[in-house]
Amino acid sequence: MSTKTFASAADLEEKKVTFEQLSEHAWAYTAEGDPNTGIIIGDDAVLVADTQATPAMAADVIRRIREVTDKPIKYVVLTHYHAVRVLGASAYQPQQILASQDTYDLIVERGEQDKASEIGRFPRLFRNLETVPAGLTWPTMTFTGKMTLWLGKLEVQLLQLGRGHTKGDTVVWLPQERTLLSGDLVEFDATPYAGDAYFQDWPQTLDNIAKLNPLALVPGRGPALRGEAQVQKGLEVTRAFIRDVWASVKAGADAGRDLRKVYEETFAKLQPKYGNWVIFNHCMPFDVTRAYDEATGYPDPRIWTADRDRQMWEALEG
Repeated sequence: MSTKTFASAADLEEKKVTFEQLSEHAWAYTAEGDPNTGIIIGDDAVLVADTQATPAMAADVIRRIREVTDKPIKYVVLTHYHAVRVLGASAYQPQQILASQDTYDLIVERGEQDKASEIGRFPRLFRNLETVPAGLTWPTMTFTGKMTLWLGKLEVQLLQLGRGHTKGDTVVWLPQERTLLSGDLVEFDATPYAGDAYFQDWPQTLDNIAKLNPLALVPGRGPALRGEAQVQKGLEVTRAFIRDVWASVKAGADAGRDLRKVYEETFAKLQPKYGNWVIFNHCMPFDVTRAYDEATGYPDPRIWTADRDRQMWEALEG
């Protein structure tokens, strides 16, 4: 029996990496829609937000950092718990791995299953998987709401501005230069993955980011955003996508239509507007399934397992 594989399984093309300075202390490591890493180079230490998926992939980030500074990489920040964001952490040999307590709780609850699920879905993003140490990436320090780090005279705030991509989402904010590392709360020219999302909360969380009025922003995927207008556009298109998915799915669920029908309708509605975004075909089944759950009485995301992934894909795309 042949089963249709995930859209991402066929995605094998290498992406071109860009490493660029966004403000006095902030750098962006971006790769044409693959997961981004944000870097803060402070007076006495370096902070890295989102690690890449494996230590072998993180080595490329470290190589770029070493081209511009020899300061120690003291902090790794996990903006959320997804494997593709955290499994490279060991390569940096940080003194501390920082995350929200909500992110820590998600790792406890679903870290193992999510890791197996993500690796199965998206093999290209986990290059040299054998370099990942056994077990999960655990924070060494957690916070709730807000935490401030001082890298010498540079103030770095870790903020929870609301639920969105996950319940644990954390942004890294440099108030002195109005630069933000958003994790997957914001995407640009890339489809938000919303399999663990809170659709009804996410737009408000983006509004909370907008209130900071960032001048530069490193999104979870896609090119770094520069200037107020481009940052606002990134927030707007992410918000519009989340609202459009939710509106379509909620209407279908309220009318009593089943998941497959709602998926087909929502895909058809959104494809003309968002179909050219990176990983659209890959994300839509997960996004619609989560939105349908939220609309039909699952306030919290159900755990994705490798089995559940396959069953969902077969149900919607088989």
